[in-house]
Amino acid sequence: MMSMKKISIKNLIGGGYNRFWHNKNFYRVVKGSRGSKKSKTTALNIIYRMMKYSWSNTLVVRRFSNTLRQSAYTDLKWAINQLGVSHLWKTNESLPELTYLPTGQKIIFRGLDDPLKITSITVDVGILCWAWFEEAYEIESEDKFRTVVESIRGSYDDPEFFKQVTITFNPWSERHWLKRVFFDEKTREDDTFAITTTFRVNEWLDDQDRKRYMSLYKTNPRRARIVCDGEWGVAEGLIYENFEVNDFDIEKVIHDTQSTSYGLDFGYVHDPTAFVAIAADQKEKVIYIFDELYEKGLSNKKIYEKLVAKGYNRSPIIADSAEPKSIDELKRLGLTRIKGAAKGKDSVMHGIQFIQNYKIVIHPKCVHFIEEINNYTYDKDREGNTLNKPIDEFNHLMDAMRYAMEVFTGKRKARAVPSLY
Repeated sequence: MMSMKKISIKNLIGGGYNRFWHNKNFYRVVKGSRGSKKSKTTALNIIYRMMKYSWSNTLVVRRFSNTLRQSAYTDLKWAINQLGVSHLWKTNESLPELTYLPTGQKIIFRGLDDPLKITSITVDVGILCWAWFEEAYEIESEDKFRTVVESIRGSYDDPEFFKQVTITFNPWSERHWLKRVFFDEKTREDDTFAITTTFRVNEWLDDQDRKRYMSLYKTNPRRARIVCDGEWGVAEGLIYENFEVNDFDIEKVIHDTQSTSYGLDFGYVHDPTAFVAIAADQKEKVIYIFDELYEKGLSNKKIYEKLVAKGYNRSPIIADSAEPKSIDELKRLGLTRIKGAAKGKDSVMHGIQFIQNYKIVIHPKCVHFIEEINNYTYDKDREGNTLNKPIDEFNHLMDAMRYAMEVFTGKRKARAVPSLY
C-alpha cells in the first residue's frame, strides 16, 4: 500500500463490522436495517483493500445503472475522502469509474439493465476479483445475479489472493430469493458469511435519528421489525398475494393491452406523493405495473414537472379526491385530464377486492411498489385478530393503483394512449 497518513480503521468504521471487515469468504452478505452503516462500511473496505492488494479490481452492480451515481459511486468517493487518499484516486463522473492512480486498478460500475456491458468487462491491471451488489433486494431473479457472479473468475499468483462477492441490502420480504440462497440453513450457499446489522451499531447517528427509530416500536411494531431490526418482512396477512416481479417488455405490454391508466396519491412532508402507471389485460386478468413516482416534499408544481418529464402530461390520471384543490391546481398547470377518484362507503375494500381478481406483474424498476406490495397487509386489533381493513402503512402506491383501476370497474372508461417507450 502507498504511504499515507496514519488512520485508525477501528475509529473510522466504529463497531459491529469487525468480522465483516476481515472476512474472505466468496460470498459476504449483509442484510441490515436502515442507518446500519452497511454501505458506508463496504465502501471503506473496498477502497482500503484495493490499495492493499495491487491485483484487485472491483465491479459494483445495481439493478439499474442510473441509480449507481447517487448511491455506491457517491459512497466510494466519500470513503476515499475519509481515508485521506483523494490525491491517489481519479474519478470519472461520466462513466462513472474510479481509478487508483499508482497502479491503474479500477472500480467499475454497471447496471443489470445492460447485461452485455457486464459480461464483456475486462481490466488492464490485475484481475476482476471482487464484486459489490448494492441494494441487492432490487434484483428480482437469482439468474440475473448468477450471470454477474460468473464474471468473477480466474486466479492470481499471490498467496493472499481471494475472490469475493459482497451483497448489501434492506430485507423487505421473506419471499425474496436472497433469503433462501444466503440465510436459510438448509439451502444457503457454501462459502458464505452472512450477518444482520442494525442502526444500534451506528455510532454516528444523532439522538434525533435514534429517537425516530425507537418510536417505531410503539407506533408500528411490524415496520420496526424491518426498519429497525433488519429482519425479513413477514408475508403473513398480505392483501395481494398473486404478484410477481418480471422484466417485461413495457412497449409490447402497452401495445398488446391497449389499455393504460394512471393513479396519483398525494403526500408532502410525512407521506410521499405516489404515482403509478399500469396496463391491464382484461381478458387474462393481469395488471402490469410499468412506472412509478415516489417522493416526499413535492409541491403541486413539482408533481406537474416530474410527470411532464416522464411524458404523462396528456395522460388520464385519477387522483385522490380528498384533495380537490391540488387536483384543480394540477389541471391549471397543464394536467388537463386529471380527475378525482370516486369514493364512497367501503370504497377501499371494494377496490381491493376488485384488484384481488387480477395477477399483478411488476417491472423491477418500480422498486417502491415492490416494497409496498410485499408489506401491505391486513390490520390487526389489540388481541392480534385480523381485521377486514388494510394497515395505514405501505399504502401510498397501493392507493394509487386502486385509483387507476377505477377505469376497469365500470365507473370510468379506460383509454388507450400512445406508447411512450
